[in-house]
Amino acid sequence: MSKYDSLIPVAQRSWALIRSAPPQFLLLLLVTSFFTTSALIYLLVFIVAPYPRPPQRSEKTYKTILPDGQVSENKELPCWLDGWRARKEAARRKGEDFKDLNEIEDAEVFMSVVVPAYNEVERLGGMLEEAVDYLQREYGDAHGSEVESRSPSISAVSRKSSGLSNGSARTAPASTGSVTGWEIIVVSDGSTDDTVQTALDFARDHQLSHYPVPVPGPRTPKPTRSTQIPHGSIRVISLAENRGKGGAVTHGMRHVRGKYVAFADADGASRFEDLGKLVRKCQDVQDELGRGVAIGSRAHLVGSEAVVKRSKLRNFLMHAFHVLLRLMTPPATSAIEDTQCGFKLFSRPTLPYIIPFMHSEGWIFDVEMLMLAESANIGMAEVAVGWKEVKGSKLNVIWDSLGMAWGLAILRVAWAIGVYRRT
Repeated sequence: MSKYDSLIPVAQRSWALIRSAPPQFLLLLLVTSFFTTSALIYLLVFIVAPYPRPPQRSEKTYKTILPDGQVSENKELPCWLDGWRARKEAARRKGEDFKDLNEIEDAEVFMSVVVPAYNEVERLGGMLEEAVDYLQREYGDAHGSEVESRSPSISAVSRKSSGLSNGSARTAPASTGSVTGWEIIVVSDGSTDDTVQTALDFARDHQLSHYPVPVPGPRTPKPTRSTQIPHGSIRVISLAENRGKGGAVTHGMRHVRGKYVAFADADGASRFEDLGKLVRKCQDVQDELGRGVAIGSRAHLVGSEAVVKRSKLRNFLMHAFHVLLRLMTPPATSAIEDTQCGFKLFSRPTLPYIIPFMHSEGWIFDVEMLMLAESANIGMAEVAVGWKEVKGSKLNVIWDSLGMAWGLAILRVAWAIGVYRRT
């Protein structure tokens, strides 16, 4: 006699009870089971879904290099998000609708670049060298048009005679005025090495000297030129605790002053001069509110030497992750061929639709940004950019891939069932 034979009478009696039960009772049991299961799923997701910690007071300050070459005291960062939240809370108390989500403080400079950095002493200098060369050449002195109008720099005068190009401030739409200038915000993500000092030393060397010693980078191992920059053009934020790349980027984007806002990895893997392509493409997809997103993409490099040289395991995990993305993300996001390239650009009016609602602080944060943009009907465009593999990656291929898959699943479910919401 099989050990399962004893279960047959039990199953028969159970079926007989179900058949004899009133339909109303069965319906009530079904509805109760459904809501109980839904509540348990909601509770489980609520427990495991990440919620970013609020920033510490020291994290809302920055250091920079003063005109005399000294490191400044901690200065308070401007924060468009604080003003946005204050207006939203005031409207709520008055019982008014808070509809003007895009109305935040006007831009002070044309371009803001956020650079998340965790223990990047070896790679940060080369990336900054490439960045400041392009920014100073294309977008004017870091202090913007107001300061330049009173005291134009030599570089500004020379640019004025030659004109700007490649997605520069001069070709930008005039909806917010003729804003020029740039800033770099380096966000040290709880670094335990001298990342902060490296950024400040770079800023000092390139401010004080007319001919600063160039720092080698991934594309210029033997650089022959360097760029003098205005004082205060590089701001350095120190996070007291490591938040993850997504947390560092989101934190920096709360404090930007730019009409356009980009984030770029500290390793310099993406070709920084392609920033102009991102600006132009973002302008192409901007709506009547000025909202738009341009996404740097390495999809055109699939099959190239840069990708083929990677390990088979890494390429397999990359393709598996792309399949998962297509299955678990909404249509516009799933159509993006490369969501994980660390080179993206946002117009300023886009920020209030994304940054206040960010939860992911790890590697998967890019996907949440794109999903939030899609849910707000913000135009997105993918742009092929130059890219080069750079040694020193902090990514653990196996564990971080598993973490990204888990993070994506929780992210999608949390937004789908209302654990995360815009209100």
